[in-house]
Amino acid sequence: MRSKPARSMILPRMVVTGPGVLEQLPAIIAELDIPERGLIVCDNNTLQIAGNQVIEYLVAGGHPMEKIVIEGANIEELDRVEAYSDKIDFLVGLGGGRPIDLAKQAGFNKDIPFISIPTAASHDGFGSARASIRQDGRKTSMQAIPPIAVVADTSIISKAPRRLLGAGVGDIISNQTAVLDWKLSEQKADYSEYAAALSEMAAQLVEDGIDKVANGSEEGVRLVVKALISSGVAMSIAGTSRPASGGEHKFSHWLDSNCDTPALHGEQCGLGSIVTMYLHGGNWEKIRDTLKAVNAPVNSKDLGIDEGIVLNAFLNSKEIRPQRVTILDKSNQKQIEEAALATGVIG
Repeated sequence: MRSKPARSMILPRMVVTGPGVLEQLPAIIAELDIPERGLIVCDNNTLQIAGNQVIEYLVAGGHPMEKIVIEGANIEELDRVEAYSDKIDFLVGLGGGRPIDLAKQAGFNKDIPFISIPTAASHDGFGSARASIRQDGRKTSMQAIPPIAVVADTSIISKAPRRLLGAGVGDIISNQTAVLDWKLSEQKADYSEYAAALSEMAAQLVEDGIDKVANGSEEGVRLVVKALISSGVAMSIAGTSRPASGGEHKFSHWLDSNCDTPALHGEQCGLGSIVTMYLHGGNWEKIRDTLKAVNAPVNSKDLGIDEGIVLNAFLNSKEIRPQRVTILDKSNQKQIEEAALATGVIG
């Protein structure tokens, strides 16, 4: 049997979670031995939520800080961030998604250390090696590297809108169907049992602890945050997004590309995993009930997208990354329609 080629894994060097951990930022940077000058990437909302606080802590710790307030995660904004590269030694991405994606990609392109500070637990991007950047009006998933550190202050994340936490639950529990898709025969070449097990364990912990998450406790928020970080680590171990991205993600990406007003990424992935788990012959009811517990969408009406468009997203998901074979690619139109109806996602 031929052995798999050796490859390196790049993982976050530090992960700090808990209430009030933003105060530890200067000490974290000192331990990582990062030079002085920094740039914080945020939007207007996250600047008020935690940005000014982060700047205050870092300046007091001896780090001159630049600030850029972005309006979206697109190539133009990425150019704005990268224009600071000669003036700074590290980047801080602060937000639920877009500022972190921009800081992550700029750090990768310019070889500058990047620290991720999520203000919401809405998806696993804050700890992963991929960035979602709009190019020519379409979302593009770009290769980057994971943050050198993740600093997740659960006292701040706990105050985020509950919808965002529900989206995070949707993103993490969809790992189960992503791994099942990864196990399909065509995907054996890059399959990693360790990464798959870590990804599934993260989803299982959230499912088992969903009562804590549903009541909005700091303990429940911390559980989701740690699971989302673990999901990012699983992708870094595998060297691919497959441990956390299967047919349910292709479904979500199709909606992003074809809807004027798509729902949140994690909401779409969670709902997509109901149908893909049905097609796999697994316990789709448990996924549905887990989503219901946190008021996440379980049908097209909840998602706010016409059921005809939702069905088209399932049927046409093969257009997205066709080289990535999933259960949706292996199912015919009749099977997919029956699954969407039987699960109540449409109809």
